[in-house]
Amino acid sequence: MLLEVSNIDVAYAKFSYLVLKGVSLNISQGQVVSLIGPNGAGKSTALRAIFGLLRPRKGKVVYKGEDITGISPIEILKKGIAFVFQESSIFPSMSVYENLEMGAFIQDDKAKFKENLERVYALFPVLKYKLHKRAGILSGGERRMLEVGRSMILNPNLLLVDEPSVGLSPKLMGMVFEKLIEINREGNITIVMVEQNAKQALEISDYAYLLVDGMNRIEGTGKEILENTDIRKLYLGG
Repeated sequence: MLLEVSNIDVAYAKFSYLVLKGVSLNISQGQVVSLIGPNGAGKSTALRAIFGLLRPRKGKVVYKGEDITGISPIEILKKGIAFVFQESSIFPSMSVYENLEMGAFIQDDKAKFKENLERVYALFPVLKYKLHKRAGILSGGERRMLEVGRSMILNPNLLLVDEPSVGLSPKLMGMVFEKLIEINREGNITIVMVEQNAKQALEISDYAYLLVDGMNRIEGTGKEILENTDIRKLYLGG
């Protein structure tokens, strides 16, 4: 098992109540896994706990057999886990190239950086064409490409992606999902994704977890959950 999240309770410091209550996830190498559920279910909180941005009050997170519960995000990044945030995280006054460089701030191997940079260019050719443009003038879709591309600079083994399609048109949304599939299949990179468009996420997912009120409710293959009549009525809009 690549990643095991075992019975974690998580609360934000300013709140006394638990956002996650005994949530467990089991992720195998090479899978695309979606976390779905209503707003406030704790999906993004789960990703933040895995990445060390929040420390579970109970339970543990194990990656490749090592307990990484609550260690710093930088240390987690070094272990091969990257995070694409829901909120924009680009540096608008810096160039596209400089933003990509920031993705490799923990890496000193220039040859490796160049090799990974070429992979990003192959994945998102538009970034190469706009390499010296300020990131702040990019379109919303291009910014999302830059954020995903920057997360790939260290060639992670596990990619956490929070709401990749947020704010995008249906056409750009489809493109982002296509690129995530390409990242998964060509690089054997495991992806754990929180996505507002649950139907589309389930269509590309090997496995999925439905969270409700901060707890595991249902799990199964993407197809099983997509075809579950009750889930469709309650959480997928029909």
